[in-house]
Amino acid sequence: MECNNRDLAILARLDCPHCGGLGYGEFKRRGMLPCECALRNIFRACYARFRHCVQDARSLSRVNFERAPTGRSNRGSWGLKREEYMADFEIVARRTLSAPRYRLFRYHHILGASVLMCARRIGLPSTATHHAVDRIESSLGRAFATLQPYPLYPLSDYFKGRRAEPVKPCPLPVRSAQTVQPWLSIPQGRQRTGQQQVA
Repeated sequence: MECNNRDLAILARLDCPHCGGLGYGEFKRRGMLPCECALRNIFRACYARFRHCVQDARSLSRVNFERAPTGRSNRGSWGLKREEYMADFEIVARRTLSAPRYRLFRYHHILGASVLMCARRIGLPSTATHHAVDRIESSLGRAFATLQPYPLYPLSDYFKGRRAEPVKPCPLPVRSAQTVQPWLSIPQGRQRTGQQQVA
């Protein structure tokens, strides 16, 4: 997604102390970047559509025809658009977030637990859990908007956009034998006694 200043200003909070409602800010080390409030609103729009797809049982498993220059006849293809969106939403979150953050995302956004309940479950103070949820939403908002070749946001392009060129597979990153992590690993680094580190 190519975000211009107008799109970011629409997504931004008017009372944001960082951007002042512009949707972008200039940072000393990183330059001009979208503000966290705009990225969180991108995530919340995608999350609202995800919840709508999950809760609307009338249109589940409805096959949609999408015109695209793919296949033998170059006319289009049939697909389950809502199920594809729900799967893309969850897979992008799983690939973007670290294991502790994905666990908090799963508790709060997928299973619907409150921040206080998540804080009790994870073992963090409620304020730290609330800030961790904000960081999760901003990082996923950035991931949903910059996903390649077809982002999840804007939603109108995902659900009704016509693709002018065939879909090409994205190359997967090559992992060496040294970077492969075992399935069960003991977290290392700074840890508080009796608490898990999420952020």
